[in-house]
Amino acid sequence: MINRFVRGATLPIALAAFSSLGAVGIAAAQSPNSMAGTSSSHKLTSADRLFVKKAAEGGLAEVQLGQLATEKASSPEVKQFGQRMVDDHSKANDKLKQVASDEGVTVPDKLNAKDAATKARLEKLSGKTFDRAYMHDMVLDHTKDVSEFRMESKNAKDPAVKNFATETLPTLESHLKDAKSIAPKAPKTASSGGTK
Repeated sequence: MINRFVRGATLPIALAAFSSLGAVGIAAAQSPNSMAGTSSSHKLTSADRLFVKKAAEGGLAEVQLGQLATEKASSPEVKQFGQRMVDDHSKANDKLKQVASDEGVTVPDKLNAKDAATKARLEKLSGKTFDRAYMHDMVLDHTKDVSEFRMESKNAKDPAVKNFATETLPTLESHLKDAKSIAPKAPKTASSGGTK
């Protein structure tokens, strides 16, 4: 009689145990998928996000101002520098867009107000006056850029952002060195105060 009771109870217990294990197995199978979804959309720190936005704005400005230099500069050296800005910053912008896309960050596709004003000011100039103003802006911009990229290459929390800053920094340092060497060659006016 006990034997018959155990045998009779075994099937329902086994089915109950199997179905609960099945539910656990299904939940476990779904868990990694839902976990993967959350880990791939991890958020950048506000500092990294701000760096990406500013780097994108700056890169866009360098390309557009470089294009302007290739058209308006009187010095072949300034024209060549402008073309280098277009080439190097276009490559860097493409890399940054990929990093931003991977991190879910939208980068600007228009100049910010400050850079638009700079472009408008330079568009009104020509010849040696343009050369002087453009190279002066390039020294200022790249001094700031080198400082920001150096800081981000040390302090970025996101590995992709840190890698972008670290890989781009030597190019920006080279741009700054060249800008400083070209800027003093542009004839100075009495009002320029002899600044580089």
